[in-house]
Amino acid sequence: MNGMEDSVSRDRSAALRANQQCYDALVAREVALCRPASDQELADPLGTLDPIGWLGGSVKGKRLLCLAAGGGRQSAIYATAGAEVTVVDISPAMLELDRQVARRRGLNIRLIQASMDRLDMLPDRSFDVVVHPVSTCYLPDVAPVFREVARVLCPGGIYISQHKSPTSLQTSHRCNAEGRYGIEHEYYRDSAIPAVSQPSSASSRLRERGAIEYLHRWEQLIGGICRAGMVIEDFIEPFHAEADAVGESFAHRAKFVAPYLRIKARRVGSTGTSLDGGLPSPAPGRIILSE
Repeated sequence: MNGMEDSVSRDRSAALRANQQCYDALVAREVALCRPASDQELADPLGTLDPIGWLGGSVKGKRLLCLAAGGGRQSAIYATAGAEVTVVDISPAMLELDRQVARRRGLNIRLIQASMDRLDMLPDRSFDVVVHPVSTCYLPDVAPVFREVARVLCPGGIYISQHKSPTSLQTSHRCNAEGRYGIEHEYYRDSAIPAVSQPSSASSRLRERGAIEYLHRWEQLIGGICRAGMVIEDFIEPFHAEADAVGESFAHRAKFVAPYLRIKARRVGSTGTSLDGGLPSPAPGRIILSE
């Protein structure tokens, strides 16, 4: 391993440790980000997570991977909608919320503690759908994530991912005297984005305290998905702005820069049924099964 590879490996290891601890702490504090699905959300599962119909109106019988998506919300919603759900997450505390929800609601959910960029415990072409909420910012290199997603998706399989906008990660959280926000951080960078120096009400929602986060450029996100063997079918920037929002609030800043982006992609190949069978037997120490 050369010096550059050593540096990337060290950065990845440090990010994994810090971000696992960050999310374990968020669970302990019972923040909104880590709250399991509510009765209201489960009453209309796809209306909750797929209001624009990217999943075609049904996931019943689909093999669905919730990638870096622990916390008891997404897994429960998709399982209630009839999907065969597997969850991968780095945080044992987040996975414990999924286990508790599965037990309480009588759901069959498979749980795996692992990093989103190393899914070697999952076979090729083993999922019809991969859903991936905001999390790519927690790794220094996003390309391995997309390669793993493409590998585990069957031909024609759908990949729905959400990311922190690189523009948002560049932009200040506090506004100037004219009520405008400025660019604080370089776009072309390999190092992590610095921690927020002057917290605001916006920063409390945009950056997780204690996390190590990286800016991934548009070419790394859009291009990375395509280079991994997927084609992009749709793209949106979820709307969070409010006309009368108070300055420096999350909704006020969103009037100037969209905080997130959401992408629908499809694995290149013929559409139709998946090619491979079910998942392998659990590897010791890697799988947490719901009871």
